[in-house]
Parts: sequence; C-alpha cells; structure tokens
Amino acid sequence: MRFFNTTGPVQSEKHYSIPPLSRLDIEDVLTLIRDERYFVLRAPRQTGKTSALLALRDLLNSGAEGDYRCVYANVEAAQAAREDTEKAMRAILGELASWARSTLGDETLADVWPGILAEAGPAGALREVLSRWSEADPRPLVLLIDEIDALVGDSLLSVLRQLRAGYVRRPKSFPQSVVLCGVRDVRDYRIHSSAEKEIIAGGSAFNIKAESLRMGDFSETQVRGLLAQHTAETAQVFTEDALAEVWTLTRGQPWLVNALAYDVCFRNKAGRDRGRAIDAGEVTEARERLIARRETHLDQLADKLQEERVRRVVGPLLSGGDEREFSARDIEYVRDLGLIASDGLLRIANPIYAEVVPRELTYAAQAGLVEETAWYLDADGGLEVGKLLTAFQEFFREHSEHWVARFDYREAEPQLLLQAFLQRVVNGGGRIEREYGLGRMRTDLLIVWPQGARTRKFVIECKVLHKSLERTIGDGLEQTAAYMDRCAAESGHLIIFDRDESRSWEDKLFHRRELAGGVEIEVWGM
Repeated sequence: MRFFNTTGPVQSEKHYSIPPLSRLDIEDVLTLIRDERYFVLRAPRQTGKTSALLALRDLLNSGAEGDYRCVYANVEAAQAAREDTEKAMRAILGELASWARSTLGDETLADVWPGILAEAGPAGALREVLSRWSEADPRPLVLLIDEIDALVGDSLLSVLRQLRAGYVRRPKSFPQSVVLCGVRDVRDYRIHSSAEKEIIAGGSAFNIKAESLRMGDFSETQVRGLLAQHTAETAQVFTEDALAEVWTLTRGQPWLVNALAYDVCFRNKAGRDRGRAIDAGEVTEARERLIARRETHLDQLADKLQEERVRRVVGPLLSGGDEREFSARDIEYVRDLGLIASDGLLRIANPIYAEVVPRELTYAAQAGLVEETAWYLDADGGLEVGKLLTAFQEFFREHSEHWVARFDYREAEPQLLLQAFLQRVVNGGGRIEREYGLGRMRTDLLIVWPQGARTRKFVIECKVLHKSLERTIGDGLEQTAAYMDRCAAESGHLIIFDRDESRSWEDKLFHRRELAGGVEIEVWGM
C-alpha cells in the first residue's frame, strides 16, 4: 500500500505523489539546458525540489530530450566542513564520483579526483575535475547541485567561483548546464569570507546565472488529486468539507498536505478504518496534533523567526500595523523561506504557519505562566472568558513591563503576551484561531471551546491605540461585530492596548459594555 510521504524524495511506487516535473515549467527548464545556461531552482524546504531534480535527471538520461549525461549530487555533507575548503571539496568531489557511478556507471571521477585535489588544491580541483569529466565523453554533461546554500563561507565561495571560471569552456570542456538548487536565490547569499576578511555577495561570485526559477506549492486541484489517489487505492473517502479544510489550512504547502493526510489516514488509529470517511473535524484535530508535536519541518521554520530580516517582515504582520522597515529584498527572502505569501495582501503563507508563528514566539512565556485549570470554568465546564480577561488585565498591569522584554518582536509585544496567557489556560480544553496581517490595524482571536455536544466560540479582538480612544473603540466595535457574525460567536471582547508610557495605569485600565450591530461587546482597556 502506498502512503503520504513526509520525509525525503518522492518514490511513486511507495508514495502518493504529484508528478514532480508537472510542478515545473519544464519547457523553460529544457530550453535553458539546451541553450547552455546555468540557472537556479529554488523553493522552501520540503516542497519537492529534490524529487523534481531527480525526475529531471532521469528525463535527460532517458534520451527523450537529447543525448545528455546528467548527474545529480547533494553537497549538504560538505556543510560540516564549514570554511575548511579542502575538507569541503573532498566531500563534494566524493559525492560527485559516487553519484556518477550509481547513476551512469561512470567510474571516471573515482579514479582521478583524489590526485586532482592534491595537484590543483581546493581552489581549482572542482574546475579541473569537471573539465576532464566533460572532455571524457562527447555527450554534453548536465550537473544538478542540490542544497548548494548549505555550504558556508569560503567553501561556498570556492564552488561558485570555480563554476564561474569554467563557464567559458562549456560544453566540450565543462558542463553544458548547471542547476544550483536551494532555498534561496544566489543573489541573497551574503558570504562571509574569512580569507578575504569581507562579505561577498553571491551575485558577484556567480554572475553567470541566467534565471532563478521558483518552485511553487500545490494547486487546489493537485491537493485534491493527491488525496484522490488514497481514495482510489483504499476506497476511503474524504468528505467535501475535509478536502476544502486541507486546502484551507495548508494553501497547498506540500509537506503540510502530506503530513495532515498521513496523520488522519495512517497515524490516527480511527482513520485506519478504511470504511470510515475522513471529515473536516478530523483534519482540524490533525492540525492541532501536528503543531503540538513541533515536527521538524515546523521547528526549522520557527527557527528562522530569529533572523533580523525575517523579524522586519513578520513583526508588522503580527501587530497588524502599517510600520514598514523592510525592503522588497527582505520580502523576497522571507517568501523564499516559505513563511509568507503575497496575493495582493502580504500574509503568512498558510493558516498552519499563522498558528505556529505566535505559538513559537510565546512558547517560553507560556512555560513561565502558571495557571490553575479550574478557576476560569463554570460548573458545567464552560469557559468564562470574562474571568480570563479580568485576570489578564490585572496580570498585564503588574507584569507587562517584565514580560514583554522577553519578546524579540517589539511591534507585537502586548498581542503576543495576551496570546501566551490565553494559550496557557486554553490548552487541553479548546483552541485559539488567529487572524492578523499587515495594515489590518487589529489582531483577531477566536477561542473555540467544545462543551458537551456543542462547540462554543468567543471572539477577542485586539487593537493598539493610535488615534483618539473613542474613535479606536468605534472602529473596533464595528470590526468585532463583523467578526462575531462571520464566526457565529456567542460573545465578543474588544481589547485596546494603550502603549503611551506617559499615561498612568488608572487612565489606561477600564472595562465597559457597548452595543454594535445589535450585539453587546465587552471593551477592555489596558
């Protein structure tokens, strides 16, 4: 039986899969190769880059597109060498020789590369190896280098410069085409050269790049097609709502699609009953399990939040403000990491990432907040949001100065502290859904609380005071009422954060009830 793959390249005989080359503009790729171009293929981690490269290699070696020799090599092993260029080059040349033997049955490199390295040194060995290898066979050589941006410092600089130096000798004495594959574009490499005591731009070290192609996520049609393969092989169906929920939560991010589907169909014991349909509720529960497990994919993504270029872009998204310190290059960089998307409005790439980001940023704060599990519940196990917010108001007055200093994202400090407080007490009983984005001037939180046979919903909207208090409240009431209507929430709460340090807490703190859109909304000042 095939299954949904979450680790390593796709193998169609083992995994449900979308044909990897269907996710590229293959005509553009083949044209670049025929035209003897060197180019970049980039995409976020675990989106199918390696699967696409291996499929491209097999296509070129099949003879269907011409008489090529194509070799794929992953150079990540050289990362451990850091800036020891000789050690890194030894790892890279060993990889090339190994892949040439296993892919083409070509033993040429295994016989010569150690001697060439000894003779030419790490600064010239790759160029000389590729030159001799190209000359050993009249068929053009195409080289696919994966994980190129795993290399560090002078090791990366040496590879890029040797490829550039041999470029003029192609195709008879150097590879006809080279594809560099990684998360980022070469132009975003800022390479610290210990030897030259300066920062070298990747674009200058590799100024022969013809194109930079970006591999996208699955389309909604591809998501449905992937899930349909499971149904075709097992007769287990996904309801229409479940199919829509998978697309909504992932927006087609390949690892997330496969991870959700694997959880509901294979990891979850109830889902292994192929006579049961998978419904939307099970997909939502799988999302929670995925986030709670802090899977490696999500953990690596969260690690990027500490980078300054990422903070400049993500910070204003979290706060909902209009403050912009980021550049167009920053946006492109964070987009290449897979964290954001832009479809007219800059946003976190998908709802699962949108949930992971604030949870990760508040994880340490959550661990430091000790709350009893009963005081905020009524006698029937229902959530008393008023009690929660009263407690938070008191906590915010007493401890906010100490706690907000723990957050690197200064633009969104109060919102993050509130979310840490709520996440801590809601965990285990319900969940929090979040909506935020650049220029929204608010952060929307929805607490979903199962209670017996029904599910209760409570809206909390956060706004930072930028203009007059009454105008901010007026705008917020309208927005909160609209959000309540959209979510079918039973109650709404509007929180106004006043960040003016010159104002006293007596002036900032208040609690009152207002009417908007025919519903009562509680307003909390902090």
